[in-house]
Amino acid sequence: MPAIITEQFRVMNAETFVNSLVSVGNTANIYYTFIGQPNSLDSQAGGSPNWGTGPSPLDGFEEENAIKETILAMKKVTKQDVRRMVRKVSWVSGSTYEMYRHDYNIYSQTPVTNQPNLYSSNFYVINEDFRVYACLQNGTDPENPKGRPSFDQPSFVDLEPRPAGTSGDGYIWKYLFTVKPSEIVKFDSIEFIPVPEDWGTTGESISTKNNAVDGKVEIITITSRGIGYQPISKSFTNIPILGDGEGGKATITVDSFGKVSEVFVTDGGKGYTKGIIEFQPGAPGIPSELSNSGSLATFDVIIPPKGGHGYDIYRELGAYRVLVYSRYQTDESNPDIILGNDFARVGIIKNPMILGSDTEKLTTGEVSALNSLRLTGVTTQTTYPVDSIITQTTGLGVTAIGYVASWDDVTGVLKYYQPVGLATAGVNYKINKFTSTPSGGGSFSINCPKIVGPALSIDTDFTGISTVINNRTYQLGSNFVAGISSAEYNKKSGEIIYIDNRKAIPRSTSQKEDIKIVLEF
Repeated sequence: MPAIITEQFRVMNAETFVNSLVSVGNTANIYYTFIGQPNSLDSQAGGSPNWGTGPSPLDGFEEENAIKETILAMKKVTKQDVRRMVRKVSWVSGSTYEMYRHDYNIYSQTPVTNQPNLYSSNFYVINEDFRVYACLQNGTDPENPKGRPSFDQPSFVDLEPRPAGTSGDGYIWKYLFTVKPSEIVKFDSIEFIPVPEDWGTTGESISTKNNAVDGKVEIITITSRGIGYQPISKSFTNIPILGDGEGGKATITVDSFGKVSEVFVTDGGKGYTKGIIEFQPGAPGIPSELSNSGSLATFDVIIPPKGGHGYDIYRELGAYRVLVYSRYQTDESNPDIILGNDFARVGIIKNPMILGSDTEKLTTGEVSALNSLRLTGVTTQTTYPVDSIITQTTGLGVTAIGYVASWDDVTGVLKYYQPVGLATAGVNYKINKFTSTPSGGGSFSINCPKIVGPALSIDTDFTGISTVINNRTYQLGSNFVAGISSAEYNKKSGEIIYIDNRKAIPRSTSQKEDIKIVLEF
């Protein structure tokens, strides 16, 4: 028999991911964003000659290991760095929006956009002031089964649903929340808007949630007006909303032609998961004076989401996307983010471990994923070009090899990486480590075919995380021992859960990059 994963499972997965960021203990998951792939056009370096138009990321254990070797830096993801997101549907005058309904499915698609579910439809909007509203009624009636264009932009912040203006466009809006300015700067994007965190526990969301009533009917639509009702030109009050709830009442108006012209809810009651209106002589709660000599009117009672409108904003709007935010910028006090090179990949890694451990998770906020050499004899005459190959003879017939990630001709710090492609592809070097203790036949010299000026050597006398040059202290970002520093995490650890290959983005001193990754569950 057919089976499906429901939309609510997607919403739940997004919630689980967000909540995992505040979990504690050794079982809690820890996530980092990362930037990498500085030499995107070189196949040996993990890139491709056609990187600008591809390639698509690959998903496999081999690819995962290769990606880890080309990571430049990582930033820890905290709860403050994530928000659940929904599609951005901007209010535009003259556009027709879907109305909220509980019964959209593959066989009963949304009338305007022909979507098989509620969450794919445009049943909510964000206005010019970043206020978000659910559309409870879009002017749907027998003559306009798809609704009508909207001409009144909603701007109110009332707790109860109501029209937005005086155009008579038939729209009823429910105010939900306002996106905060700080949220706009950090999380807003072209396609998505952030949903407030901790709904119902902070700010205005408390009032919105507390005002919601489970199973309260807000909207009834007319599907057929009927004809032949008597008396004419009369409004009938306290018409019961039948179903599994209680207390629901409606007012129905019969026009001068004996047709139902209007219906609106006077008391939404509570507890409804299904409801009907029986506007016919002899039905429960119908006045005895009502008669009908023609056809009966029919109605749709719209059932609200569980808890009522505004109770659970994530379920109501379908927040199964999560935006993960990181800012990468140069920090002189902790220079983990390199300058002078580019990156062509962003991603997310789960549970990386500290250097030298397979069990202790990394917790540092900002992490360098590069190995480093401190070289002696530094002058402006020597330059190690970025993305060029460097080598060290570490013993008789043994050579270490890597790519230059960055070179600082002031501090003499050369940061490098060793992608797996260096072990093959005609280079014929085993990927050996650079060392401050070469064996017989080895050398401290760091050679480079594209070097400008004389080759320099590892400063085996240097140990520390900072250096003083001309009375100025320079932070190096990692701890050197005998001129060598390792990456700040175990590169064989962690699970890469998101990969995005992009055109190369260069990094400069004054530059900062805002990384926004949208995960769709």
